[in-house]
Amino acid sequence: MTDSRTGRPPVQRASRRPAALRVPRDHAVRRFCTSARRAWDRPLTAYYLILGGSLLITVLGLVMVYSASQITALQLSLPGSYFFRKQFLAAVIGGGLLFTASRMPVKLHRALAYPILAGAVFLMALVQVPGIGLAVNGNQNWISLGGSFQIQPSEFGKLALVLWGADLIARKQDKKLLAQWKHMLVPLVPVAFLLLGLIMLGGDMGTAIILTAILFGLLWLAGAPTRLFVAVLSIAAAIGVILIKTSPNRMARLACIGATEPRSGATDCWQAVHGIYALASGGLFGSGLGASVEKWGQLPEAHTDFIFAVTGEELGLAGTLSVLALFAALGYAGIRVAGRTEDPFVRYAAGGVTTWITAQAVINIGAVLGLLPIAGVPLPLFSYGGSALLPTMFAIGLLIAFARDEPAARAALAMRQPRFGRKRSAGGRTGPRRWNTMRRRASVARSSRER
Repeated sequence: MTDSRTGRPPVQRASRRPAALRVPRDHAVRRFCTSARRAWDRPLTAYYLILGGSLLITVLGLVMVYSASQITALQLSLPGSYFFRKQFLAAVIGGGLLFTASRMPVKLHRALAYPILAGAVFLMALVQVPGIGLAVNGNQNWISLGGSFQIQPSEFGKLALVLWGADLIARKQDKKLLAQWKHMLVPLVPVAFLLLGLIMLGGDMGTAIILTAILFGLLWLAGAPTRLFVAVLSIAAAIGVILIKTSPNRMARLACIGATEPRSGATDCWQAVHGIYALASGGLFGSGLGASVEKWGQLPEAHTDFIFAVTGEELGLAGTLSVLALFAALGYAGIRVAGRTEDPFVRYAAGGVTTWITAQAVINIGAVLGLLPIAGVPLPLFSYGGSALLPTMFAIGLLIAFARDEPAARAALAMRQPRFGRKRSAGGRTGPRRWNTMRRRASVARSSRER
């Protein structure tokens, strides 16, 4: 039937879908959550989180080091990019270490455990030799490498304890010795106390706390009984209380928790309070890169221990939450790698590295927020300091190697189309090379025809 005026058939309009047949909004939300959960559970999720998260933290840290250190460098009659250039050089070397560690097999990582431990103990003992060790901010835990380059051996002690402790516990688990408490503690705890003693000789309480957290993380992953865990924790807590009580400097830092005035009685809380001022003045999106006011001599250690405060002032709440999200993703990926592996060494090493980075980030950010005492530890991968950056990036390379070594991740990587190795067809076009899979199919087809 046609329209009498136009001669064309009438246009039939689609009827509106009844309300009962419309897709509810909660179904769309449920589908989004399901697809997000599937993407989150993919085999290479941990690999991408570790690689991408660590690189983003490092790059953002380089930007903030350049912004936060310019005034300090000019006050010392140095070029404005002095600290940035040193940090960039350390990041380049650390990137090489990360790539090397990510390509090394697990057996080679285990073989390096004892040499790294021996080298760390030797260097940490060398710090206490007069004329070799250097004191910085009251802590003697540095060795001069000539010129303006220095090294802090205690930072490499963290990596040494992770690798050596993971290898030790894994070998004892293979021999089924962890059920006995003496094999659980010896020689792991004595060696850890040796490293702690060498660190405390230099007065570095912050690094000692990180090392203690790594020790407890290894014991927890090894399945230490609750009473044994509590006993070791009580001993460490008692030693920590004695060390704090006998040091006026540490007591002053403890008194600055939650301080809102630079002068709180007899305690000078200048650094803690100005860190809060920097965070408070940043607002939602900050004052912009390079526009910090506190870094102009008001906030000590703006490019090292308190770089998170400058980040909050220049990038605002959005910037600080982004940094927290990156560390949370990195921590989740490390826990996932440790939980999904069947290799005991990989489980303990991944758990130790995750404990190390997470505990250090919590202590640093907690001190900037005024929730914890100022421990003097840098923010991993973010603060200025090559001695802290190099072993941390090597540890990130460990996590990447472990994430690649998962069976599902290996299968996913093997299914990828190779980027190189394409052959040219007769028409001049490039096509994918037929690999062993195609040859296997051809051989199977020939054998079936012969039958």
